[in-house]
Amino acid sequence: MKFVNRHSEQERLKNTLSKDRSAFVVLYGRRRCGKSTLLKRILEPNDIYFMADQTEASYQRTLFANVIEKVIQGFSNVIYPNWQVLFDNLNNRISQRITICLDEFPYLVKSAPELPSVLQKILDNKEELRFNLVLCGSSQQLMHGLVLDSSAPLFGRADEIMKIKPMRAAYLQEVLECSAIETVEEYSVWGGVPRYWELRKEENSLEDALKYHVFSSLGILYDEPMRLFLDDMRDTVHSFTILSLIASGCHRLSEIAARLGKPATSLTAPLDKLLMLGYLEKEIPFGENPKKSKKSLYKIADPFIRFYFQFVVPNRSFIEVEQVSPILHQLNLQFGMYISSQWEQLCRDTVPFLKIDGIEFGKAARWWTGSRDEQTEIDVVAESLDGQYILVGECKWSDKTLNIERLFCDLRQKATRLSFVDKREIIYCMFLKNKTLSSEGLIFTAEDIIHTVIK
Repeated sequence: MKFVNRHSEQERLKNTLSKDRSAFVVLYGRRRCGKSTLLKRILEPNDIYFMADQTEASYQRTLFANVIEKVIQGFSNVIYPNWQVLFDNLNNRISQRITICLDEFPYLVKSAPELPSVLQKILDNKEELRFNLVLCGSSQQLMHGLVLDSSAPLFGRADEIMKIKPMRAAYLQEVLECSAIETVEEYSVWGGVPRYWELRKEENSLEDALKYHVFSSLGILYDEPMRLFLDDMRDTVHSFTILSLIASGCHRLSEIAARLGKPATSLTAPLDKLLMLGYLEKEIPFGENPKKSKKSLYKIADPFIRFYFQFVVPNRSFIEVEQVSPILHQLNLQFGMYISSQWEQLCRDTVPFLKIDGIEFGKAARWWTGSRDEQTEIDVVAESLDGQYILVGECKWSDKTLNIERLFCDLRQKATRLSFVDKREIIYCMFLKNKTLSSEGLIFTAEDIIHTVIK
């Protein structure tokens, strides 16, 4: 698969590593988002890249010394009793500044807890340091604890701290070379994780990729969420259960607690952890104070995780006995509705990057009011950066002929219930699957949303 995006990340890394004095850089983020690939693209031929594993510290030093041998002849001839001796010898043997990259750094620390303190001493003596140091890790919690926590030995010493996030949908279109509509459908399954895109591209169709990689007990992504959780959580079962409940329709804290038979206060820590890691998001109606609102809903934030808990977890019994047909039947019945909710989120995420008659808008959110049985809802609401306009929109993902005039009429009626509009002008819009002509308001299509690429 060709390398796409990450332009700003590459530029920042190259700029930091090319400065006059030695630099300390930290990269972290969810597994399979392309951290290692990014690093390999910016490293020079004489730089040293080492991928750690979970073996003993002495063996790790031997492996590391063997990698260094390719750049510094004779370096592996010595047996290094500890990390301090290894790095001291490395620094003494370097004639011109290079970059040392330690990937999966938490694995090294697991076998050698003293390593962060060793590196602290080295970094605190930068005048004599002859190499840049890059630490990279997939365990977001451990990377926080090792570098970003105020009590950590390496806290406050990094010249650059970069969280590598999933990519935008437009880059998936570039990889798969498909239409905007197909991109929305594919992104609703795979999300923005490059490794998932790579696996999808190996197969002829979305269905083939799902059958081979997801709906198979042998598939590489069959146990993917559990692998992700093991990086950052002690109690993976609890988190797995919470996400399963949310995927089944329990979005309120009280509902989740009731289903688990536990007090709501006991869920604060695991929910906060899932929010911090980016697997969950908390949704409140647009215009309400996040700290005071009692209408908070919990939703699965990542498309692939949501797809997995909606279509894989309930069907594990079928998958284990290789009965894929019932799953595909369920998917065919529910896929349109599933994509519709993902389409709404894509539209909201894109609003801040749409310039409408030169007007720029801030973050968009959903708005709703009333009881669950008699609820009024608007899919997209956003305020302009100058505070003079309110954008109000509905999202529809359908191949059926839509009565656009009726949709705009209903939208205007709903907007009369927005208490925060005041004297600001309302801009009405529709986010549709296909292009439709209308004089009632603005219309954005899948093509418009996908092509809003943010470099």
